[in-house]
Amino acid sequence: MHELDWRPAKRPERTALNGDSVLLEPLDVARHGEDLFAATAGADSTWDYLPYGPFSDKREFVGWLEQRAPIDDPLTFTIIDREANAARGLASLMRIVPEHGVIEIGHIWLSPSLQRTRQGTEAIYLMSRYAFDLGNRRYEWKCNAENTASRRAAERFGFTFEGVFRQHMVVKGRNRDTAWYSITDAEWPARRAAFEAWLSPQNFNTDGRQRQSLSTIRAAIESDG
Repeated sequence: MHELDWRPAKRPERTALNGDSVLLEPLDVARHGEDLFAATAGADSTWDYLPYGPFSDKREFVGWLEQRAPIDDPLTFTIIDREANAARGLASLMRIVPEHGVIEIGHIWLSPSLQRTRQGTEAIYLMSRYAFDLGNRRYEWKCNAENTASRRAAERFGFTFEGVFRQHMVVKGRNRDTAWYSITDAEWPARRAAFEAWLSPQNFNTDGRQRQSLSTIRAAIESDG
């Protein structure tokens, strides 16, 4: 059996992750709560596959944020849209196992204003880069197998599908089969290069539309490699 030249990964810290179009900060209810609640307006369907939400009112929502903010696993980051200067989403690093170098991105909630945007993609990139900068070997994405939007997103971001865990959980009183995806540290350099090429200003026209898709860019990088 091959022995690894391995040191445990570092645990994620409560630190800001800076991007061009977004800033990710550890969840702070006093700073982010008002913006996040405003972003939930008319967005009840965005909570369909999450184990919580939608929330009946601001008090319930803020109470939920207050419960999540101090937890280290999952460690929740707020996604701040720099152009709007407002918090518009949440994402967490979770199931953190430094001794094996495994970490998961999950509890992703993007308000409608972040979905299918450069900002949303950059937020995922920043979380991913941080996960591997910590020294992890395996980066996971899991979702309800019926959540086709999440599964498409995982594939777009370069995660490899590994299978479905049947009857894995009961969420909101319903069965959940869970689809598992991952990126390994050996795969990350090509994935990172694809993210960075896609996010480059040169990949967007004057209307802000992409010139090449992330999948197309990644396929070209992998074929050259």
